[in-house]
Amino acid sequence: MIIKWSEYVTSAVSPEGYPNSDLPEIAVVGRSNVGKSSIINFLLNRKNLARVGEIPGKTRQINFFNAENKLMLVDLPGYGYARVSKTEKERWRKTIESYLLGRTQLRLIIMVLDIRHKPTEDDKLMYNWICTMGKPHIVLANKSDKISRAYLSGNINQIRETLDIVPGVPVIAVSSKKRTGWNETWDCISEMIPGLIKI
Repeated sequence: MIIKWSEYVTSAVSPEGYPNSDLPEIAVVGRSNVGKSSIINFLLNRKNLARVGEIPGKTRQINFFNAENKLMLVDLPGYGYARVSKTEKERWRKTIESYLLGRTQLRLIIMVLDIRHKPTEDDKLMYNWICTMGKPHIVLANKSDKISRAYLSGNINQIRETLDIVPGVPVIAVSSKKRTGWNETWDCISEMIPGLIKI
């Protein structure tokens, strides 16, 4: 699968700012330090299309990216970052909820985790909410290059057990840095969005 063209479309904090598009959308969610923006770049074969910040919690808006005029990747604000006010956290929560609950173009949710660490309570809450919504979803266990291959299977099992992920939901070890897991991820995306033309 080859992606030759992608572009940043817009950023928004409310439905009024969402792009007027009928393209299917894939939302990327995760804690503020798991590398969501790096995953966007990884999936789109770009280095710096989605800005990667040194400071966790830098993504405060919903960012939309067009891939081959076939679909949109949507980068949502990270959750669980401690160094922000309660007011700011509540604003982020409303921004995320408004999109996930109200966007009819949303077809798939990608939850990004750090494979090195056991999922947090915030991760559990987010995953339970995704399941309650009933949306198709996959889990990407990022930063797989940071651990020995001998630990990959055990860490994936820990993620599955902690979040109580059913067998049919893919959990894929990826590395946005080393670009491993790209084909497997896009194969899953193509299977989980019926009618999506392979890019």
